[in-house]
Amino acid sequence: MSLHPSVAAVRVGVRKALADLGAGPVVVACSGGPDSLALLSATLFEGHKRGLRIIGVTVDHGLQEGSAGQAARVVAQMGAMGADETMTVTVSVSSSGLGPEAAAREARYAVLEEVADRLAASVVLLGHTLDDQAETVLLGLTRGSGGRSLAGMRRAYGVFARPLLDVRRDDTLTACQVEGLEPWVDPHNADPGFTRVRVRTRVLPVLEDELGPGIAQTLARTADQLRDDMELLDAFADEVLARVQRADGLDAAPLAEQHPALRRRVIRAAAVAAGSPPSELFHEHVLAVDALLTEWRGQKWIDLPGHLRAVRRDGLLTFELSR
Repeated sequence: MSLHPSVAAVRVGVRKALADLGAGPVVVACSGGPDSLALLSATLFEGHKRGLRIIGVTVDHGLQEGSAGQAARVVAQMGAMGADETMTVTVSVSSSGLGPEAAAREARYAVLEEVADRLAASVVLLGHTLDDQAETVLLGLTRGSGGRSLAGMRRAYGVFARPLLDVRRDDTLTACQVEGLEPWVDPHNADPGFTRVRVRTRVLPVLEDELGPGIAQTLARTADQLRDDMELLDAFADEVLARVQRADGLDAAPLAEQHPALRRRVIRAAAVAAGSPPSELFHEHVLAVDALLTEWRGQKWIDLPGHLRAVRRDGLLTFELSR
């Protein structure tokens, strides 16, 4: 019997992600939904062929009634599927100025990094699909967030990898059905109070109807193309940052001479390194700091998120705590 195309699509993505890994264990973040459940199933199939230890981890955010019970069900399901080890990790989600989705994501990634470090894992696999990528790009476009957001989610960064960014959500659901897996349906995924849900259920279907099929694939392809460009510019910006970095700040004169695309990347990187939260540091903040370099008229400082201020003093651009 030939392998069902949906199952094959998920396994191909996982096979590529595991191809160059070392012998350390593989962590699969699994909520129990169709995407992460299909991901875990494919990872068990592909990983065990390579002699890898597969660990399923579910994160309990504590944001829904009965979340602990749901986490326990996911742990039992992962064990029944053949995971070598399973665990639940509980996080406390504090908004700290972020929306609930962003705060939960930040807490989840932080704890998954801790788990990976404790287990000496080779990788943590995340179940984001092509559809998730398309939604991310569209949201970035509507928010005017620039190339960084339009480049979407990275296929790999740090210890994390996303093997399913070429796989449709319909395929992960079908793969679960074919393999006899019962995914959990997160009620938040149908709540129109979340912007991403409205994009998924209302906006993208309208675009498909009015502009023709394939919109999701086109948006995801755009992300791939922009990601290469962004990574190249970021590499150039790192070189500039290394040249202008001084013990007490950034050398303002040579930095001011750089192309705006590089100069502003350096400013953002330096502000983040000084403690400004990336999710709260907007383009308007970067432009205001940029003016300290290109339109210097003796301005005192620019206030930044994270209780920081950017100051030009004695030929240096510095980032210091607000008093």
